[in-house]
Amino acid sequence: MGPGRLVRPLLRCCCRAAPAAVPPPLPRGAAVRGPLSAALRLWAPQRAPGRGEPPRAGGGGRRAGGDDDDDEEEDEEEEEDEDVEELLGPSPLGPMLGAQRVAVVQPAVRWGPKKPQLTTAELQIAEAVALVDTLPNWTVLDKIIIPTKNPDKKFVFGKGNFDVLTEKIKKMPHVTAVFLNVERISSITKKELEDAWGVKVFDRYTVVLHIFRCNARTKEAKLQIALAEIPLLRSNLKNEVSQLDQQRGGSRYIMGSGETFMETQNRLLKEKELKIRNVLEKLRRKRSLLRTQRRKREFPVISVMGYTNCGKTTLIKALTGEAGLQPRDQLFATLDITAHAGYLPSHMAVIYVDTIGFLSDLPHNLVESFSATLEEVAYSDLIVHVRDITHPETILQKASVLSVLKNLNLPSHLLESMVEVHNKVDLIERYEPTEENALAISALHGHGLEELKEEIEKKILKATGKKILTIKVNLQGPQLSWLYKEATVQEVEVMPEDGTAMVTVIISNSAFGKYRNLFPSSTFFIP
Repeated sequence: MGPGRLVRPLLRCCCRAAPAAVPPPLPRGAAVRGPLSAALRLWAPQRAPGRGEPPRAGGGGRRAGGDDDDDEEEDEEEEEDEDVEELLGPSPLGPMLGAQRVAVVQPAVRWGPKKPQLTTAELQIAEAVALVDTLPNWTVLDKIIIPTKNPDKKFVFGKGNFDVLTEKIKKMPHVTAVFLNVERISSITKKELEDAWGVKVFDRYTVVLHIFRCNARTKEAKLQIALAEIPLLRSNLKNEVSQLDQQRGGSRYIMGSGETFMETQNRLLKEKELKIRNVLEKLRRKRSLLRTQRRKREFPVISVMGYTNCGKTTLIKALTGEAGLQPRDQLFATLDITAHAGYLPSHMAVIYVDTIGFLSDLPHNLVESFSATLEEVAYSDLIVHVRDITHPETILQKASVLSVLKNLNLPSHLLESMVEVHNKVDLIERYEPTEENALAISALHGHGLEELKEEIEKKILKATGKKILTIKVNLQGPQLSWLYKEATVQEVEVMPEDGTAMVTVIISNSAFGKYRNLFPSSTFFIP
């Protein structure tokens, strides 16, 4: 404690009713309280209704002077929850995607325009195996790389290689499914491959969608997955109708309705899609309202993004000291946006947002389905892009993340100010980033975190138009109370000999302009 600095009781005597300053960074496991806690509650995800769910905040009783409007709102919410529960029923794909013993097949384009530039077939099949390992009760029995000139052709492979692959699969009696690691296969190709190989065939879209379904926890995530399932259901419907036509010798009308089976099912799918989009739009509007309320509280928001399993959650845990965060070493462990409180070196309170991870060749329909969740990123003050620098495809992963971010139509200043973080450097001896302005860290061991916090603070101050100042105030006047109300007071050093104090604050440009107009004789210093 420096000379002239007084303990809090004495300060309270000098400045009546002055609030407490912002606390130091959170100790591990400490609860967040006050305005920051209130801001975090505005991020709380909505969980899907169901049995065993605790009652809504506010209890079961009516408020004093309970209005009919409140009752009507509650009735509307209950009806809405029933509609959502119907939309979130068991997936029609569920029985098809039970326990599986899988052969992973990777088409290898060795030459020509279709040859991938930043990866190899060996690395692609390794990621495909990791996807399968993420799923409960799925086991990889074999990995097969087969050359092809054009993976977009009907059977993916040329006749000779297709026959070789078919023979290999038929010699594996314990295999129950083949994961063909291409983005999408048509319903006709799927049916003919299954007929040829005698097992179920899944493409990348189906497998990633199933991982999403297994990991979804909130209402919004489950609705977005249900929306992404619809193209798959339409594709499967074509197969079903084709089989029925073969068995019955033509389409049949249903109960004199004038509709064929195909027309009825397509109509039902279209109605379901419309209902899901309507509910998601309501959630989007509600989220927009919450966002407005959050911005009034003026806590800077930092979105932490990156390729799946790059260490985003581990980094947020290291930056915030939040003991409840439990990172998992698996793909797509995070599907919902979650918010976590932290403090920067100046003790400025911020909110770190954990987002869904990205994947190369992520099917467009899946990205579109989760656009409602990802739109939150556009309202951040800063993006931190985390890279697993030990991964052999780290350059491709960076390109995949940047591609998705650009497609989200983010403001240009967000992309330009982005902080790039190279994580897991503890696994590489004497690592030095080659990219300009990239920061090397180990989220697990804490290496480089102080430098990262300083860089985040510098970018946040610029993005939010805030500055850190030390202002000399007269304790007999209203300046200190005004600063507590309109700025974030970091430190107060009282000078009892002349009844003044040196007050360090974080203050916006607009608030500082008001202060100078109100108190033109005040002196200030930039630390």
